Amino acid sequence: MDTRTTMIVLSIIVIAIVAIAVLLITRKRKSEHLKQQFGPEYDRAVLQHGDPRHAEAVLLEREKRVEKFSIRSLSPVDRERYANEWANVQKRFVDDPSMAVIQAEKLVTSVMVARGYPMGDFEQRAADISVNYPSVVQNYRSAREITLRHAQGQSSTEELRQSMVYFRSLFEELLDSPKTASAKIGVTHERIAS
Repeated sequence: MDTRTTMIVLSIIVIAIVAIAVLLITRKRKSEHLKQQFGPEYDRAVLQHGDPRHAEAVLLEREKRVEKFSIRSLSPVDRERYANEWANVQKRFVDDPSMAVIQAEKLVTSVMVARGYPMGDFEQRAADISVNYPSVVQNYRSAREITLRHAQGQSSTEELRQSMVYFRSLFEELLDSPKTASAKIGVTHERIAS
């Protein structure tokens, strides 16, 4: 081989190595972004879909889907109204845990609608919520699971209490309330937790 051919081959090899390195770095950054964005939901998606690449494609698709929504903050008036409704639902828990849990789920759904989330089936709602609230989406799934078991007569009052706590965690995130309003809500929530 002459020097010119050798230089061309070496240039092609260097370009290929650089392209592969860029591809690997880009893929690693994308994975890190998704792990950071979705937290435990990332791990759940990997378990559910069997491999990180497929799970990442699903999570990226979720992000793209949610970007198309017109998610909005609640007005202070709506925030206060929902906080009061939640306090009333919690008070009902003592006398009628079953009804309180049903009302808690409806209230969470109402806040989701008010914020601009579409109301598909439950799994789609949970997937949508996971984009902006990855730390509490599993609570939402667990609350729903308890609610479904309760409808079949297979849950205890303690499990209903836990369901309320799970719904509350998402409710508080969705409410997107300032610290002062959260403090008022938190006092009421301690009654159920104890």
